[in-house]
Amino acid sequence: MSYIEDSLSEGEEILSIFKLHWVTKLPMIFWIIFVITIPLAIWEWLKLRNTEMGATNKRVILKTGIISRHSDEMKISSIETVEIEQGIMGRILGFGTVKVTGKGISDLVFKKINDPIDVKRKIESIEQVKE
Repeated sequence: MSYIEDSLSEGEEILSIFKLHWVTKLPMIFWIIFVITIPLAIWEWLKLRNTEMGATNKRVILKTGIISRHSDEMKISSIETVEIEQGIMGRILGFGTVKVTGKGISDLVFKKINDPIDVKRKIESIEQVKE
């Protein structure tokens, strides 16, 4: 039972109940989204900060993980192809995916990497030096 119903005096009756407009819920929705997205944004920042991608004279390396660690490595001598995938936005903004395929079924995928053509060029130049 509502407070209005509880507070009725003898002979008093409710003629109408007023409801708030939906616009009044917008600040509440904003704060729910804001409070939820801050931890998600921090998590994404930590993921990006703890991702390492690179190449040495012997291997290509991809390391991810915030608390745990996952690393993928491929020896330069095992590389068969280096492919680039780049959509329209990637072409405009200069990012893409570089897929390094090795002997067997192994793949190393660098997603949303800056200047994928330069990355491909650097990996292939390491291969040529080793040959």
